Amino acid sequence: MGEFELIHHYFQRPGANPPGVVLGVGDDCALLQPEPGQRLAVSTDMLVEGRHFFADVDPVALGHKALAVNLSDLAAMGARPLGCTLALALPRADEAWLAGFSRGLFALADAAACPLVGGDTTKGPLNLCITVFGQVPPGQELRRSGARASDEVWVSGQLGDARLALDALLGDIELAPEVLVRARQRLERPTPRLALGLALRGIASAAADVSDGLCGDLGHILTASGVGAELEIDALLASSAISADLRTLPRDHALRCALAGGDDYELIFTAPAGAHDAVLQAARSAATPVSCLGRITAEPGLRWRDACGQPLELAWASFDHFA
Repeated sequence: MGEFELIHHYFQRPGANPPGVVLGVGDDCALLQPEPGQRLAVSTDMLVEGRHFFADVDPVALGHKALAVNLSDLAAMGARPLGCTLALALPRADEAWLAGFSRGLFALADAAACPLVGGDTTKGPLNLCITVFGQVPPGQELRRSGARASDEVWVSGQLGDARLALDALLGDIELAPEVLVRARQRLERPTPRLALGLALRGIASAAADVSDGLCGDLGHILTASGVGAELEIDALLASSAISADLRTLPRDHALRCALAGGDDYELIFTAPAGAHDAVLQAARSAATPVSCLGRITAEPGLRWRDACGQPLELAWASFDHFA
């Protein structure tokens, strides 16, 4: 199978382009048309075999995750998807693998209204790079730089299960088969919080997606905003942000997974204290659970406290490819 036959067979789908896509797969460039008065939001993520996923991963799950991690960035910006491109390096044209990968990719693309509009293929070590394009009204972007002292700090969904799965797959911990299935689902098929990102427009003051661990990704917000935060460790452990499976681990292991594990693709965001009920309503409208973990402070730095308000020393850092 040649390169262009591969593209036509697995990645080019007939039918009219959706609104916003003037020209899709098959030309030198795609042509996108944001709605009048909208800004273009663009993000790129790369997944490399052996670094971001195991060689034996289900290709359907990999197709899903390759797009999901990019859509998570649009969610964190409060942007609505317009389309995406795929750059794909393959060691060989494995038709069974390509069928599964494209099926997983297109299932999420259709659900998120984010059509594939172009890209490139080449022969080489397995490497996936997707660029997503979205649109957001000026002034409604959820940037990292808007957090202010006295804002509340929130997180969506659950943290740490993806890292729990990774620890098990690496042989560092043994899990019951049914627990591993649930955790691996979170690692390999994350849910981009697009509906929540849209619902938080005009409510959240700052946001980021939790890709490298809560501590580090919240740290990006604090640095960009020039503020600090005080979070309550017991509030985190008692909240819906920690799954029942993670609660069965020793406390230190559970905290390391939740705070520095990465691959959660949840949203960490801030909002004024007076918007507490509005945040909960936005979460309900997006059918996404959220948990309040603490507050933003004028004093820089991230500080953790116990239920009695006593400071805690937590030394975990988020994932860094070059650390």
